[in-house]
This record gives sequence, C-alpha cells and structure tokens, in this order.
Amino acid sequence: MKFSKHLILSFLILIFAFVACLDDPDVEEVVEEDEEEEQVEEPPREGPIGLEDAFSQLTFTRPVDLQHAGDGSDRIFVVEQSGVISVFPNDPEVGEKKVFLNLESKVRDQGNEEGLLGLAFHPNYASNGYFYVNYSASSPRRTVISRFQVSAADADAADGASEQVLMEINQPFANHNGGQLAFGPDGFLYIASGDGGSGGDPQNHGQRPETLLGAILRIDVDNPENSNNYGIPSDNPFVNNSEGYREEIYAYGLRNPWRFSFDFETDRLWAADVGQNRYEEINLIENGGNYGWKTMEGFHCFSPSSDCNREGLQLPIWEYGHSNGDRSVTGGYVYRGNNFHQLKGLYIYADFVSGRIWTLDHSDLENPVNTELLRANFPVSSFGVDQSNELYLCGFDGNIYKFGFE
Repeated sequence: MKFSKHLILSFLILIFAFVACLDDPDVEEVVEEDEEEEQVEEPPREGPIGLEDAFSQLTFTRPVDLQHAGDGSDRIFVVEQSGVISVFPNDPEVGEKKVFLNLESKVRDQGNEEGLLGLAFHPNYASNGYFYVNYSASSPRRTVISRFQVSAADADAADGASEQVLMEINQPFANHNGGQLAFGPDGFLYIASGDGGSGGDPQNHGQRPETLLGAILRIDVDNPENSNNYGIPSDNPFVNNSEGYREEIYAYGLRNPWRFSFDFETDRLWAADVGQNRYEEINLIENGGNYGWKTMEGFHCFSPSSDCNREGLQLPIWEYGHSNGDRSVTGGYVYRGNNFHQLKGLYIYADFVSGRIWTLDHSDLENPVNTELLRANFPVSSFGVDQSNELYLCGFDGNIYKFGFE
C-alpha cells in the first residue's frame, strides 16, 4: 500500500507534537494535580472509645508515671513506684524493656503513697542528657528532688553515679507526697508537693507558705544561686518577701496534687487535687494562687465546716463527690493528639479507685461540661503522653493502656 507524501508528513507532525507535550513541564504539572485531586482523605474514625493494652508483652509493678524524652527517639519511659525507670521503643509489639535507672536502694516505699513518684526530662535533654526525679527517702523521712544524667556510653541507661540533689523536703507523715515533676513552657521546673500527710492537714501546711508543703513549686535548674543547686524565677510570687515565705512557691493551698500537666497550646497548668473525704477537684494553677486547702475542700468549707472565709481563694473549675465508688482523683492531660478528633481540646482525667474516666470541656470556663468517657476495670494511677501527644494510662494491674475504638 502506498501513502501520499502529505499523509506521511501529517503523521510525523503529530508524533513530534505528542513528544513535545510529554516534555512540557506544564503538562506534567496538570497530570500531577489530577493525581492529587484523585487522592481522598480517610474520614476520621468514629464510634465508642475503649481501652487497649498499649504494650501487651510488657508488665510493670505499680507504674506511676509515663514520659518521653523529647529527643525525637520515640521511646517510652515508665516509672515504677519501687524505684525503677524502664525504657523501651514506642512499638506495640515490643517484647523487652531495659532498666534505665534503678533507685531501689535509695527509695523509701513503705507507705502506700511513698516511692519514686515523678520523672521529667530537661527541655535540652538531647544535648545535655539531664533528667530529674522525685522520690521518697528515709532517715529522716523526706522528699528528694534530684538531677541525673544519661550514660555517655548507652542512651538507654542513666549514669547512676551522676546524682545531684537539688532539694530535700522533710515529710512529717508517709502520705500526701505529691510527686509530679514537669518543665513548663517557660523552661522552669515545676514540682508538686502535698500537705505533709496524716488527715485534715493537722499542721496547716496548706495555708502556711513558710513551708514547701501543700504547694506547686517552681525553680530554675539552669541558673543556680545562693549556694543552692537551683535558682528562683524572678516572678515567683514571694520573691524578696519579708514574711519568711518560701520563694520556691508558685501556688499553694493544695492538699495532695496528684498529677498536673501543661497544655502547651494554651500554656495553662492543670492540676488535680485529691480531697479529704468528700470532694475531688480540678484546678487551673496560676502564679500566686491560694487554692484554699484546708479552709476549703472543693467548693465547700472544710475547716471551719461552715461560714469559712473565702476571700482571696482560687476555687476549682470542677469538683466531684464520692459517689459511684469515686474516692481519689488522678489528673490527666488536655488531649492534643491526632488519633481521636472527638477528644481534641478536652481535659481527660480519672478516679484512681472507681476507674471512671471523664472528659472536661472547658471551652467555657464558667460553665465546664463534664462527661463520663468510660470506666476502667483497674486503678488508674497516672496518665502520660508520647512524642506525638497521644495519651496513655498507667494501670495498677501492671499494664500501660491507650485509647482505641471498640
């Protein structure tokens, strides 16, 4: 078959035009845009939220704290009350944990509320290797706040000989030790201190700022001064006071703050304060605030039992009574993770005894909305977050839990 010259020429022009289009970046861009438009984002998951074992092959004895190092390593550190800190990858299939630090020889844990109670990593941990612990010690009975450093030879082990004691607080009784440590958005170390124990605060530590008990303390670990291993932030409320009040105090009037946390989107400091025998409370902690104990328990007079003087006291934003088996609040976190969009921005906390877990919608602080999320079948001792801000729960059944869809 014979083709005319014109037909052959037209055919060649079409081929050249097609090849030119393939080389045209604008055409590629259109193709890429079309491909991008075809990608469909998965809708957020919905349904009832439950709990699942986060690390099913690991168990712990009385875990009381969970932290990450903030160094991008995506490791989990779990504190056991007896004095052991374990470390392991944030992998649900992980089958082994390592001992990061063992302080059992130093830690007093005879009392139910004594032990190794808190862990915080320095904001510059990736470069300086510093971390801080809060533990009970004997002879005399006291709380110890210490700094340690990671081993130079092993990122999964601390240097046990590197302890530098920052602060010691004598404890008249074995209970109400507080225990939480956390660095705030201001770079200072915050420390929860209980009222010294027994019942009813017999020495009135909550209303005596000349002691370090019954308070949230705030210190500067990077700029020590006056022969101490820490400094005092210049805007702490009692700086340069003439009444003998402790300058380390940030806020006071607390009974036993069991777990506080920062919401780094708002810089708010949330603290749960365990009640005496009627009410548990949730507080927003402010610089210089007096949160009322033992004058008040929650929104109610405690000592005296009526007509108490509420002037100058900071009331909680929420309280709950001892019904439904509730007895002891465990503070949590404002959820800032990405896995559960229905929880975003809600403060999540629990009751240690009943296992009930709630969300508190605080978008209107004058009218917060409290909702029961679920009920755990184990005592919830603490909450923690990983480097992605996903939330975990420490259970006194020996497991670490996370939320999941039922």
